[in-house]
Amino acid sequence: MSVIVRDTGFHAEDWIEGFDAPIALDLPSDTDPATLEFNQTTRMIRIDFPSFADGRGFTLARLLRLRGYKGQLRARGHVIADQYAMARRAGFDEVEIDDALAERQPQDQWIFRADWQAHDYQARLRGTA
Repeated sequence: MSVIVRDTGFHAEDWIEGFDAPIALDLPSDTDPATLEFNQTTRMIRIDFPSFADGRGFTLARLLRLRGYKGQLRARGHVIADQYAMARRAGFDEVEIDDALAERQPQDQWIFRADWQAHDYQARLRGTA
């Protein structure tokens, strides 16, 4: 099983894919950024994080947003609570983690980092933090 993490905490999976349902695209973290493509039928893109130390997914998310992707963007795999704000700033809407990680890092640790629009270095430089 997996847990979906959003700014409001833990949620059950609510994405439905199938006949007449929106299409989801799965991308590995080693996807060549030059080959990033999506079309109008792509409603969700899930980017795999095989390790919390593998930050390539953050780059892919940012590039997708810069190229105009407006659909659901999900980080899936080994993202830890400390990386949640970075994931949101990169363009992810949510994070999918397994039950074991949710047990080790409970909901309160994720919610603590849900104020991702504040407390970044850019806000401090602008004097708005």
